[in-house]
Amino acid sequence: MTIRSARPEDAEFIAQTILSSQRGYRSRGWFDVALGWPDAQCRDLIARIAVTHAVSMWHVSQFLVAEVDGRPAAALCAVPAAGTGPAAWCAIEEVAAETGLDPSELEAIRRRGAYTRACWVQGGEGDWMIEHVATDPAYRGHGLVQALIAHALDKGRAAGFGRATISFLIGNMPAERAYTKAGFVFADEKRDPAFEALIGAPGFRMFAREI
Repeated sequence: MTIRSARPEDAEFIAQTILSSQRGYRSRGWFDVALGWPDAQCRDLIARIAVTHAVSMWHVSQFLVAEVDGRPAAALCAVPAAGTGPAAWCAIEEVAAETGLDPSELEAIRRRGAYTRACWVQGGEGDWMIEHVATDPAYRGHGLVQALIAHALDKGRAAGFGRATISFLIGNMPAERAYTKAGFVFADEKRDPAFEALIGAPGFRMFAREI
């Protein structure tokens, strides 16, 4: 196993990582709902977002990749929590302009994607945020997530951050066990009935730890 920074040629793998992590143990995640497109179209747009000029938490430069025998097997992103929302929307707007997406459809994406606002919980402006953690099913159980998290914490510490956070769907027990093993503890959660009716999970839970 090798841990390295993601590269532009990893865009498709990062797109799948983002989709898988957002879905968690449910069948749909944020991009599925916000876009309302088939899986292949969602992955194509996210792969484009991963290499935009605008750098967001979805950009390849913000990801670490675990390789096994030279193949990407797991990944996560690790970024300052401050400003992630506006940066993400800038990346979407850039791809929308490049692909000729109709402004009315872009507004519809914004509207559909607002369903998380009532229960999304993430670190504060001074926190180091770990997100979009996912492993290719063929490589689960090999300690890749623990190795990635350790590297992500080192990166945050080197950047001067004192606390790291990680958020996930309430009810995603494999994720909760993995993050507990990595030293994270419960910090906050938010629930929303409308979110649960749409996704099938009560809301989001956030864990945190000192680094």
